[in-house]
Amino acid sequence: MEAQNRKQGLGFFEKYLTVWVGLCIITGIIVGQYIPVIPLTLEKFEYENVSLPVALLIWLMIYPMMLKIDFSSIANATRKPKGLIVTSVTNWLIKPFTMYIIAAFFLKVVFRSFIPESLATEYIAGAVLLGAAPCTAMVFVWSYLTKGDPGYTLVQVAVNDIIILFAFTPIVAILLGVGNVSVPYGTLILSTVLFIVIPLTAGYLTRTFVIKSKGLDFFNNIFLKKFENITIIGLLLTLVIIFSFQGEIILNNPVHILLIAVPLTLQTFFIFSIAYGWARLWKLPHNIAAPAGLIGASNFFELAVAVAIALFGLQSGAALVTVVGVLTEVPVMLMLVRIANKTRKHFN
Repeated sequence: MEAQNRKQGLGFFEKYLTVWVGLCIITGIIVGQYIPVIPLTLEKFEYENVSLPVALLIWLMIYPMMLKIDFSSIANATRKPKGLIVTSVTNWLIKPFTMYIIAAFFLKVVFRSFIPESLATEYIAGAVLLGAAPCTAMVFVWSYLTKGDPGYTLVQVAVNDIIILFAFTPIVAILLGVGNVSVPYGTLILSTVLFIVIPLTAGYLTRTFVIKSKGLDFFNNIFLKKFENITIIGLLLTLVIIFSFQGEIILNNPVHILLIAVPLTLQTFFIFSIAYGWARLWKLPHNIAAPAGLIGASNFFELAVAVAIALFGLQSGAALVTVVGVLTEVPVMLMLVRIANKTRKHFN
């Protein structure tokens, strides 16, 4: 069975995905530095802090997974609450608070010789904003790479979106001790429409039409195979665009970016270990356990960046940390995907 799973994987793209990611990061930085007209033009297509070109590519990544969703599996997810409990408790009762503790320890204690205290406080604020915003879009990609249950992943993401509406503001206010924290509902609603509603609707309509006209065997064995590498291609193009936007920041703040990346990376591994290990103890199947761990490990960057800019300003340390979150997430999440895939045999 394991050999069969490997044959059904993404082959050449999946095997060398880390190499392609590294090349795309370098390409993005070069484009931002030497062909600045490209990111400057793309930046004009932004609405409610969401880059529409990036959103289009993320849609391209998510659509193939939405094609696989059998809507009966969504209804069944509500009858299997353990995965939802793992996701919700880890993301909202553990993650924001451990993010604050880990970030404060490293940025104010371990790295105090390199980072002024006032700037460290801003960095911690940015880390908290990341910690209080679990992922809503890219997790579909990580779930896809671990052969997660697409219907259950959708429900897990939807539950997090609902909790964000009520929990994000008080958690950020408590941890940062600031008032007037508000959720940028425009960003939240637009992200939900772009990253869930549109691809889900398109996937459902496509699935229904193809199965009705060609049959389920054709859909599973022929039609879906046409989309095997689309998710990876969308991911790589997204990285080129993101890093073309952030090339200047990376080159101007290399030391601080490396220091900020340390607590963010440790927190990511820590949260994944909690959720994934808990799912293993609860004997959840791997296609639910892996996405449960990966949702908490990744972040809702559009929301975190929007709030950081609104509270602390575009040039603030908090905004910089949310950008570093983008820079560190993909390489780290690919490592976690690899860990999840290698430990599949330990699950039912």
